[in-house]
Amino acid sequence: MALFLPTVAVEKVTDITPELIKNMKASAIILDVDNTLAVHGSQIPFKGTIEWTRSMRKNDINILIMSNNFKKRVEPFAAQYGLPFMYLSLKPLPLGYFRAIYKMGVKRKDVVVVGDQIFTDVIGSNLAFMKSILLVPTGKEKSMSFLIRRSLEKPIRYIIKATNRGKKYFK
Repeated sequence: MALFLPTVAVEKVTDITPELIKNMKASAIILDVDNTLAVHGSQIPFKGTIEWTRSMRKNDINILIMSNNFKKRVEPFAAQYGLPFMYLSLKPLPLGYFRAIYKMGVKRKDVVVVGDQIFTDVIGSNLAFMKSILLVPTGKEKSMSFLIRRSLEKPIRYIIKATNRGKKYFK
């Protein structure tokens, strides 16, 4: 079961504070895009997320955007944030995470992976021996594969809530 559990869970990315990251003994974030920074497939960032990334960087927290999506989706989105990015990362395979820490010039013990999916973001971070913060997904994906994954996540999210991995997780 530990493979499916994040280190911490919060509702949205803007609930993550520099203090939380520092308390997790980290100095870098690998950040997902879809349902983390914007509705799936949208180029319009969630309110406050650009300012949030600026605040994190002002607090000496290194950030890289990492997505399984194509370059044409990720590059213009990352440009709005002024952040480096990786695309076609093959999450949850650890290789993408290892490439990300190499690109960032950090060690895996210093990284927190932030995303909304258990079967990509959380499992991938656990396979790469990194900390993670799971978010509540915003928006509804329409594909059958997402519907299946989200239904499989429900009992795991219940366990996450029951184990109190985040005080703002679910209402």
